[in-house]
Amino acid sequence: MAKGHPIEGLSWFGIFRLGTVQAAIGAIVMLATSLLNRVMVVEYATAAAIPAALVAWHYAVQLSRPLWGYGSDRSPRRTPWIITGMGILALGAILAVDATIMMANPGPLAAILGIVAFTMIGIGVGISGTALLALLASRVTVERKPAAAAISWTMMVAGIVVAAGVSGAYLDPFSEARLAIVCSLVALGAFSLAMLALRGLEDRFLAVDQAQPDKADYNFRSVLAEIWQEQQARRFTYFVFISMLAYSMQDLIMEPFAGLIFDMTPGESTQLAGLQHSGILLGMVIAGAGGSAYAKRYGPNLKLWIVTGCIGSAVMLAGLSMAATTGGAWPLRANIFGLGIANGVFAVAAVSAMLGLASKGKTSGEGARMGVWGASQAIAFGLGGLIGAVVVDQLRHIMGEDVTAFQIVFAVEAIMFIAAALVATGTTMTRPASAKEALKI
Repeated sequence: MAKGHPIEGLSWFGIFRLGTVQAAIGAIVMLATSLLNRVMVVEYATAAAIPAALVAWHYAVQLSRPLWGYGSDRSPRRTPWIITGMGILALGAILAVDATIMMANPGPLAAILGIVAFTMIGIGVGISGTALLALLASRVTVERKPAAAAISWTMMVAGIVVAAGVSGAYLDPFSEARLAIVCSLVALGAFSLAMLALRGLEDRFLAVDQAQPDKADYNFRSVLAEIWQEQQARRFTYFVFISMLAYSMQDLIMEPFAGLIFDMTPGESTQLAGLQHSGILLGMVIAGAGGSAYAKRYGPNLKLWIVTGCIGSAVMLAGLSMAATTGGAWPLRANIFGLGIANGVFAVAAVSAMLGLASKGKTSGEGARMGVWGASQAIAFGLGGLIGAVVVDQLRHIMGEDVTAFQIVFAVEAIMFIAAALVATGTTMTRPASAKEALKI
């Protein structure tokens, strides 16, 4: 195929279409990590450790992300990888429903099917998510990357919210048949929506792809070696792990904190979680719109946005550590909302930096790099919630009180965010030399 001429990156509508795929991924994952988790524990009185272990396993499986990213780098199009991953993910979610229903009468077959299902969910998320981010990294112009990251992550949250609302509305009164039908329809609907969003999206780029360096001759081991030997890529991997570990440690302890320290009811603590997510969405919008406007006028300075988000998160977590001692006198809702905003700013800025750094490899393509960072994020998310909950439980048991336990954990999270900011300051996150380099065409 003849070499083509550089063309513009994805349009805003094209970015929105990829965001729709991200929303579909979030919607299906929500079924397994949230809805089925509750059904196992509440409706079928399964030990909470079982769904927790299955969710942790689906994160562990995502250590395969670099391999899937490497495979998509060697392919002329990433769309087939996204479609394959979405198919495996949807089928895995449906099998997870079957495994959940079988847990009404637990036995070896239910356990085996559950492990198979969550393995497929992990593989499906790994393939589709890595290829999708690689497509964003290689096809979005540098000025639009902050906004593209914000659109993608905001739509993922929206997909989770919509899927949760739809499934919740039609599950009552609960029955196994309703559970199977509702979850299957959500998975099928999300998969179909993703297929429509992807249709023909890469076609306009095919004529120019031969202009980029051929990386097909490099084997997987040499590609990983190049990524790890590169100081900036290695530092960014550390940053992703530390920051996402701090980000996820609060997941399982925030509502117990509100209940034990502030005497909030389950309904009030759930509303508090909703307030935090509202703050995250606002932070994402601020970082996306502000980051793109700033990049257009002054050039991208993602380090500024990342450090701001990390320091802001650290300050808000320090506030929560102080709140543990003051109790009801502390403006908890404002503190939680501020934490959400800071988390949203940091998350979008980090993803935007990821999109930019992914295009800087000599022998490694965007997929392999996204896979390495995605694996680091998956490990952090898998460990973060578990570590936060376990440490709080152990400290409460050892000290015989709640206040000091929560105070210590929130303080540790704040320190981790400061450490992540320090690591980020040593990572180069600047504009590529040209739009051609940014698009790899």
